[in-house]
Formats: sequence, structure tokens, C-alpha cells
Amino acid sequence: MYKFLFSIITIFSFSINAQTLYFPPTTGNNWETLSPQSLGYCSDKIDSLYAFLDTNNTKAFILLKDGKIVLEKYFGTHTQSSLWQWASAAKTITAFMVGMAQQEGFLSINDTSSKYLGKGWTSCTPEQEDKITVLNQLNMTSGLDDNVADPFCTDKNCLIYKADAGNRWAYHNAPYTLLDGVIENATGLTLNNYTTQKLKNSTGITGAFVKVGFNNIFYSNARSMARFGLLILNKGNWNGNQILSDMDYYNQMINTSQSINKSYGYLWWLNGKQSYMIPSSQIVFPGFVAPNAPADMISAMGKGGQFLNIIPSQNLIWIRMGEEPANSLVPFLLNDDIWEYVNDLVCNTTAINHQNLSNNLVQFYPNPAHNFVHIISQSVLVKTEFYNQQGQIVKTVSNPNKEITIDISDLNVGLYFVKVFLDNGKIYTNKLVKE
Repeated sequence: MYKFLFSIITIFSFSINAQTLYFPPTTGNNWETLSPQSLGYCSDKIDSLYAFLDTNNTKAFILLKDGKIVLEKYFGTHTQSSLWQWASAAKTITAFMVGMAQQEGFLSINDTSSKYLGKGWTSCTPEQEDKITVLNQLNMTSGLDDNVADPFCTDKNCLIYKADAGNRWAYHNAPYTLLDGVIENATGLTLNNYTTQKLKNSTGITGAFVKVGFNNIFYSNARSMARFGLLILNKGNWNGNQILSDMDYYNQMINTSQSINKSYGYLWWLNGKQSYMIPSSQIVFPGFVAPNAPADMISAMGKGGQFLNIIPSQNLIWIRMGEEPANSLVPFLLNDDIWEYVNDLVCNTTAINHQNLSNNLVQFYPNPAHNFVHIISQSVLVKTEFYNQQGQIVKTVSNPNKEITIDISDLNVGLYFVKVFLDNGKIYTNKLVKE
């Protein structure tokens, strides 16, 4: 019986048909688990991940597969019931609630912001202000100056014209924070009340927005962040209850929202794009936000290293709460560093019976590879593309077949992203290391 070796992490990351997701009860602490060993995780590599998290001021870490808890660890005095801030990761809750308000007919994201915030909410001229829409607040293109003394300040005198709305992307907290006022004035409910009514009661998420200076900071336990990730992974549906039914809005939220920063949706960060921008900078950097992460990852990221990472192709979610030594607004590097350890959780190789291949898998091996990589699927592989870490296509192979061998001797040593196009219309991506 023919057998071959390959990295098992590439198997579950190439899953074609999503497994049935598990949803925990909305009350109580019961949550089904999967053993790390069932995913091929090695105990010593789990220990290495936890050691790295511990030395980097982590408070909580949870990893879900198919909705079930695989890893859950709390550090120091932090416990399962401890509350901690989401920081800017909670921007994604606000984005979700704007979508709910639009779905219920309270607002349109194409409305001018002054419809809900009142005329003169900025120091701009009336003509400049009228160009700012709710959409501009969602995708960080308000055109207001983020280089003021206090970019968190939502007072009128802090909201100064820099460019016409839609023409400049800048990570600016003040216009985002004022979405709270948009929601309240549109729905007649405070952000906390509207979130409780439309989101928390249906999903079991706990926590609340707390006013801290100019900011509204969301505090909850770690499992609540994991629950929100599960809701987003399942396209706004919680265990059969379609909470966000506006699929146009959902898809816009988790895809590139403007042409300037391709790695930004509606307050969500997007991996796998050809370029990205960072807070306090107008430089467009080539490549992925998180080179070590799967290309289809969407992320909520906040100061101190509050991370909610969702990988639809794998039905995988992991969250991290804590502090971060650099104290940056969006700690891209720490997120990417944690991905190195997550990627390394799987034991090196596993023997798999070729005749027992699951019908829902695309597999490629070996990984790392030297001169050749083999790809096998139950569907026809129409085209395969290789991308470097800058997001540039460096190799394309068109050889319609269910099993192919690709010569990669012409590629330089390093990390590549492989995109596979199948004859059923599905597209899957994963990473390949060329040695």
C-alpha cells in the first residue's frame, strides 16, 4: 500500500469543504474540546508556544479548530473569568454593529456622517465635512488629520481637514470612535445596549464598552473574544441563527475596502494582499501583513497585542490577550512571531495511507521541499501559482490533473505562498518552504 510523508499542517489548512462548526451553549462554561494530539500537535512544541507567550506578557491564549477548544492557557493571575481590554481589536465589534444598523434600516454607510453627528462635528468647511460618510469612518479614509496633538480626541477642534474624504488612508482613532455616536443616534440605543440586544444575547458574548478618556474600550473574558471569532468565521451565523444577514456588507467588511491600503477592510486587517500600510505612516509596504500566517487570515488587532485571528480555509481561530513590550498601536510583529510557534505545533511528519485520502483535502508534500513538490487532490488542479513574501507571482503552472509534480528548482530558498485553483471553482492557499 503506497504511503507518503508530508507535513500534516498543510492537510488541515487545505480543507476544501468546511467541517461542521461546533457552537458552545450561550450560557455556562461548557465548551467541547479537541485533543491537541488529534491535530498532530506535539506536547514539547505546545510548551514552546506557551513559553514564548509567557515571556511576552500574555494573559490568555485560546486556539479553536472547527469551533472546539484545542488549546486554552491563562498566565499569571489571569483566569478564564478575568476581564481584559480588546483595545483596537474591538473596532471589529463596532464594524459588525454598523452592519446590523444598516441591515435594520437605521442607516446607510453611504450617508454623510453629519446626518447622525450633526452639522459642524468637525472643524472642516461645510463642503469638506459633507464629503465624509459613515463608510469613510469604517475604512479609515475620513481625510481628517491624524497628526494632531491627540489623535484620539473627538472634540471638534481636534478634527481638522487634511484631504478630501476617500483620498487618504490613515489609522485615525477619533473618526472611528465617533461611529459610536452614529450608531446611537441612528438606532436610539447606546452602543452597549444595541450590542447586548443584537449580538451578546444571541451568542453568549459577555463584556461591555467602557469610556476611557475619548475612547470606548471593550472589556470581556477571553472566551468572549473566541465566540466573536466563531461568529465571524461562520459569516454572521450563530448555530443556525443568521444574526448578520446582509451578506453584501459582510463580504465588504472582510475584504479590501478602498484602493489605498489593500490590507484593510471595515476595521478588519486582511492578510494575503499585495501591500499594506501601518499606523502613523503614509508608506505603502509591499507584501503581507503577516508573512507567517495563512494568506486568507482576517484579524482584529489592538494595542498591547490583543489578537483575534480567523482562518476560514482551516476553520481555525486563535486569540491572544495581554500586554506587549513595544506598546505599538497595532503589533504586527508580535502577531507574526506567534504564528511561527503556531505553525510549528505539528510534529514533523506523519505517514498517511494514499488510498484513504479524505475527499475534502488538497495535499502537497514534502514541505519543506528542495527541488520538487507534489500536489494531490480529489478535484482537478487547474492552475497553481507561487507567490513570494512581497505578494508577487514568481511561478505559474497550468497542468490540469488530480496529481501533479512541480519542479521548483528555479525558486530561491525561502518562504512562498501557494495558491491552488480547482475545477470546482474553489481557490486554496498555503505556505511552502523551499530549502
